[in-house]
Amino acid sequence: MLRQFELVERLRAYDPSVDEDLINRAYVFSVKSHGCQVRDSGDPYFSHPIEVAGILTELKLDSQSIATGLLHDTVEDTVATIEEIETYFGTEIAQLVNGVTKLSKLELQSEATKQAENFRKLVLAMSSDIRVLLVKLADRLHNMRTLHHVSSEDKRRRIAHETIEIYAPLAERMGIHWIKDELEDLAFAQLQPDIYESIKSRLKFIYQASVATIDLIIEDIKNVAMTFDLKCGVSGRLKTPYSIWRKMQQKNVTLEQLSDIMAFRILVGSASECYQALGIMHSHYMVVPGRFKDYISTPKPNNYQSLHTCLIGPLNQRIELQIRTSDMHDVCENGVAAHWQYKQGNKAHDGKQYAWLRGLLEILEHASSPDEFLEHTKLEMFQDQVFCFTPKGELINLPGGATPVDFAYSIHSEIGNRTVGVKINGKQMPLRTQLKNGDQVDIITAKAQSPSPTWERFVVTGKARACIRRFIRGQQRQQYSELGKSLLQKACIKESQPFNEKSFTKILGKFHYLVVDDLYAAIGEGIQSAKEVLSAISTEVPRTKKEPNVVEAKNVTSKTVINDPAQFIEGLISGMSVHFAGCCHPLPGDNIVGVVVTGKGVTIHTHDCEVITTIPDPERVLDLAWHEIHGQEHNYRHVGRLKVTFINKPGSLAAMTTTISKQSADIVNLKVTNRTMDFWDLFVDVEVKDVDHLSTLKASLRSVPAILSVDRI
Repeated sequence: MLRQFELVERLRAYDPSVDEDLINRAYVFSVKSHGCQVRDSGDPYFSHPIEVAGILTELKLDSQSIATGLLHDTVEDTVATIEEIETYFGTEIAQLVNGVTKLSKLELQSEATKQAENFRKLVLAMSSDIRVLLVKLADRLHNMRTLHHVSSEDKRRRIAHETIEIYAPLAERMGIHWIKDELEDLAFAQLQPDIYESIKSRLKFIYQASVATIDLIIEDIKNVAMTFDLKCGVSGRLKTPYSIWRKMQQKNVTLEQLSDIMAFRILVGSASECYQALGIMHSHYMVVPGRFKDYISTPKPNNYQSLHTCLIGPLNQRIELQIRTSDMHDVCENGVAAHWQYKQGNKAHDGKQYAWLRGLLEILEHASSPDEFLEHTKLEMFQDQVFCFTPKGELINLPGGATPVDFAYSIHSEIGNRTVGVKINGKQMPLRTQLKNGDQVDIITAKAQSPSPTWERFVVTGKARACIRRFIRGQQRQQYSELGKSLLQKACIKESQPFNEKSFTKILGKFHYLVVDDLYAAIGEGIQSAKEVLSAISTEVPRTKKEPNVVEAKNVTSKTVINDPAQFIEGLISGMSVHFAGCCHPLPGDNIVGVVVTGKGVTIHTHDCEVITTIPDPERVLDLAWHEIHGQEHNYRHVGRLKVTFINKPGSLAAMTTTISKQSADIVNLKVTNRTMDFWDLFVDVEVKDVDHLSTLKASLRSVPAILSVDRI
């Protein structure tokens, strides 16, 4: 644990104008406030805020940020108040501490809602001062470093999930890659301990076996650069276990098949020298096609700049090479902390690196609940980028897999709402077309157009999905309002009472509504009954008994258990039986179609199944989609088929079946398709929940040393 003078000296090393008195007062206040509190590890609790402050000094933050790190838990976990913080340390630090403090004292519905509400508050605080997020990331990093001391496995997994889904992507968006990498690895070790240890041990073995080769590659690159009088530094580093596991999933390969387990880096003096170094390397080594990326002319949203290329280097080794300046490298590692604007007293935060934060605020505006905001935010942050252009040449950054609808909403919500068509590179294309790097996108709009509910199936950005849902909610409310008014008119006729909106206005307070339209909508939705409203008008006595209605009945009934597979599919003809094809084994998450077979019902296939091309009558093919069933339990499991190849040695089959069991999947069929002295090929049918479940299972199997390949059939 850092002592008081050590913390001050760390800060003084990069900031001679350190406010030593502020740091000392915050240090003492934190120690006194936390008193005898202890952490799960048995250490004094005040060791945590001190370590958080130490992490912030690694980011070279100002005295106010370090003081906030020391004080960040005092309001949440002690009797100290924001008012005390403001009195002793000033308004600026009080606002920072308040931004980091969780809403732990609120009575919220569930842990998930609590997480969503806390994150919502964090984003609002970030919008006024980005240092809030820097302190929060340091806080989360130290908590993850000590997470193994928490005794509850469920709590450890929950915190790890939250870290990998929210805080690691936030660290990446801030450009602080060393924090992002460490958060991902610490969370990965909790969520997939067996896979983590397997990859970690194999990386250690690969590195030890390749030390001489790595030194040779670095020396060879230096010699080539010296030949052209280019002054540069060259280094190499192993990639993290989590980043390797993600690439194994994305590329559908084993660890040995990855060419970029190690990355080599060239640091030069200027941007022009970056391109000079690139030309030298490309002229000396053979280039791997399709692997060049220029993030200097087109930086990432977090201001990351570097040239990436892949070469056939010495000893015919495929090597991934990154070329950047020392300043670019500082930004790559420390992101916004490397050039924080408030160093110069400017807190506007209007740079390009904050555009993503403004995007989160727009999602916050459109989302109807904290949970929906959290869902859309994960969509917005946790995806790779694609760069497209408007007809005027303006660059638009979007997540990988984005469509023209996402593009339209990224420009403006109204443009998205009025989109009717698109031209991509001058050619008319469907709205569900996935955009590629460099596409020029021209959105066609019409005043009478409105968002289609089907857009929600293929958009990938949180902003687009939030805007579409907001429009649909507004449209539904109007329909409910018209229906409710009609029901109330019919009830008035039945009870021989006049239909008078003024009389309804007088009783709005009894039902806790502000305007008559709200009352109509509640009747149309089934929250209120027309009979209750008429009873309230006919008497001045307040209601003492509320009749049950449809919605309340739903709230008190237990969850529906779904066993019928037809309830998972949208677009089916009512009453028809459903079968899942054994040729392609469709899973939730796949694009699907249905084939109508006379006397047998509908057979579900994946949209790219070869059987579809043999259907003589296209009218028998139905366009279907998986239906998301919220708030309901289901016992139905789907069968996916894998082709597995493993080494023929004792224990290989047992290792495969054990791994499948650990991933909560069940083997329903197993067939040996080829067997030799060295290898076995198997078809394995497994029961899984959906495509994501199967992908996780594939990645787990690939981490088993005896298994050579795993592919979905």
